[in-house]
Amino acid sequence: MNSGWTVVVVLLLAGCGSINEAGGALGTKPTPVPGARPATKKELPWLNVPGGRMRTTLFYGPWQCRQDFMRMCQLECAQEGHRLMGCMWLADIKFDWEGRLVVLPVSVEAGSRYGIWHCCCDYPTLSAAENEAARRKWNGFRDGFRLDWSGRFGEWPSETGRSWPGHHIRDLKHGGAPVDPNNVFPAEPLAHDEFGRQYPACYAGQSPWNAVGPDLPYTDN
Repeated sequence: MNSGWTVVVVLLLAGCGSINEAGGALGTKPTPVPGARPATKKELPWLNVPGGRMRTTLFYGPWQCRQDFMRMCQLECAQEGHRLMGCMWLADIKFDWEGRLVVLPVSVEAGSRYGIWHCCCDYPTLSAAENEAARRKWNGFRDGFRLDWSGRFGEWPSETGRSWPGHHIRDLKHGGAPVDPNNVFPAEPLAHDEFGRQYPACYAGQSPWNAVGPDLPYTDN
């Protein structure tokens, strides 16, 4: 799915609720399902934005897709002439905004959650040569993309001096756009490895990715 990063920022600055909301309505505290475990979490530094400041917090799965994500995947695959094999909820991104309204001189806070999921349609796979060509495009685009992302959402995460990998939501092997900013987000290294291990099962229509999961499968701890 398209992450629509710019749209998310506009909604935050307008004080609106979220799109593709993954954790409850604005001003409410979502309730995880019984037995939910803390997600891998990365909180980025506050970033100055027009009218205030914004902080991005990333939570990583993978989790089974909630019902509305699965439904949207069914439509997406059908519109492209493919069958849906599975759906994987990759991450949940929380945005917090603090600032002052221009019209009224009062301090305000706003927030939004945004789910990122992948529809495993029965896409054909690229040849080894095509996949390598797409990888080269990404390698040439990567540094500039990380810099631009940092300016919009907070410093691109790193660990022991090494930048986190960028995860292609629709993977290159199955025709994912290598340099589309809406197809890439920073992935915690162990989570990124797990995505790679689980994608084949999702494309093969295997459990648990072929079934609907809970609305909120993790805690914010």
